[in-house]
Formats: sequence, structure tokens, C-alpha cells
Amino acid sequence: LKAGLFDIVSLRLSQVSRDEPTILGLDLVGLNPDYDTGRKTIAAFADKVDAQLQKKFNTKLLGVWPFGPQVLFCKPEIAKLTDLKGKKVRVYDQNLANFVSSVGGTPVPIGFPDVQQSLARGVVDCAITGPSSANSAGWPEVTSYMLPVAFQLALNGYGMNLDSFNKLAPEDQDKLEAGFDKLVEDIWVYSEELFDDAVRCNVGETPCETVKSYDLTLVEITDEDRDIIGRALDDVSFPAWAEVCDAQNETCSADWKETVGAAMSQ
Repeated sequence: LKAGLFDIVSLRLSQVSRDEPTILGLDLVGLNPDYDTGRKTIAAFADKVDAQLQKKFNTKLLGVWPFGPQVLFCKPEIAKLTDLKGKKVRVYDQNLANFVSSVGGTPVPIGFPDVQQSLARGVVDCAITGPSSANSAGWPEVTSYMLPVAFQLALNGYGMNLDSFNKLAPEDQDKLEAGFDKLVEDIWVYSEELFDDAVRCNVGETPCETVKSYDLTLVEITDEDRDIIGRALDDVSFPAWAEVCDAQNETCSADWKETVGAAMSQ
């Protein structure tokens, strides 16, 4: 995208954040416990991310949308987050790995296509992803429990080569941005509907309209779970991220505190 090989690309933000860690400030573990909070986070910090993408990758950010809350699936019985102590848990990024370690679990990075077999063979005890993705990949066939606490929202975005964008007439730029705004809003709405339906389907509830029905045990989220996730932002995910991000973007954590931090305190 920086070189202009493509005009527009879809960005998996947790993966792209390895090259530009500022991006991960949109979706730190514990930051976005629900869709509404995620929207507020993006409204507060997307401009900072856009500025970094333009500066470093010659890329304009055209919108950010969620796969949806990433939740916990386990083969052995669990009743709360602290039951992860001593268990091997599949993770997909370092921020999540830090959290799993903080509650006594052992984080194991495994690519999504290999997770179902890893659960079946006991390579890991638990794994984290979205409920619809887990359903489609057959995770409920090899697990027994689902704890639908949101670790992250698994955010994605659209980026456009800045030279290509700047070549457009102002009115065409406006039309393009308006089109992406509508697309992103439609995805947000659909993502939440899909999440709710997939949770129902995974535990055998109705209506179940989008994915396959299973009979997982739904583990109720406790106040202790919410407290652990909430404290993880201040105690684990933000400090670890800030150290890495500030090394590449010296105003990174300060920008986050002035925007997202300020919005959280309102």
C-alpha cells in the first residue's frame, strides 16, 4: 500500500500493529468491553492512528470496524477467569498473551486454522476468538464451556494509498469517505447482531439464524471477571503497549491518555 501497489486494502489491525504499534491503542485488552465503548474509543483515537499511518505508510485510514468481542472457549470446566490458572490458552497477539500470563495461564500462539485440532488433541485447554468464528471452525465440537467476556473487539480497518486519495477531486474524496462511513456503520450493526446470534447458537438457545446450533455450557460473567478485565487495562495491557509504542512514536502513550484516557474519565 505504501508503494502504491494497491489503492485500497483491508487492514487486520492486530497484525498491522506489529509494524505500527499506535494502532493497537484502539483495542488493548480490557479497553473495549462492549460495542458502545469500542465506538467511543475509535472516535477518540482514530485521528491519531490515521496521522501515524499517513506519516509512516503513506496510507489514509478510511474507517475501523469490529469482528466482534473475542471470548473464551475451554475444554475443561471453568467458572471464572481465574480458572485459567495453570491452563494453556491459545492467543493471537502479544497484548492478549500478557493478560493470560497475568491470571496464571500459559499463552500459546497458534494460527486460527490449527486451533480446532490443537483443542481436540490437548495442545491447548482453552482458546480465544469470536463466537461466530469459533462456531464456523467447529470449536464447539471439541470444547464444553464458553465465557463470553470481551477481551478485545478484533478491530479491522480500511486504508487507502494517500497519493491515490489526494489525486481525487475534493468532491470525490467526500463521496468516497461518505461511502466508507456507511459501509463501516453497516458492518458495526451486523457485527453486533451476528455476535448475539452466535452466542445463542453456541449454547443451544433460540433464535439461532446465522450459524450452527451447539450445546456448550454458558459461563455467566461474574463481577470479579469484569473487575479483572477492567484492571488489566491499567495493570497489564496499557503499560506493556506504551513501552513498545513510545519507542517508535514518542508521543504515543501521551496521545492515548489525552484522547482515550480523557474520554474514559467522562
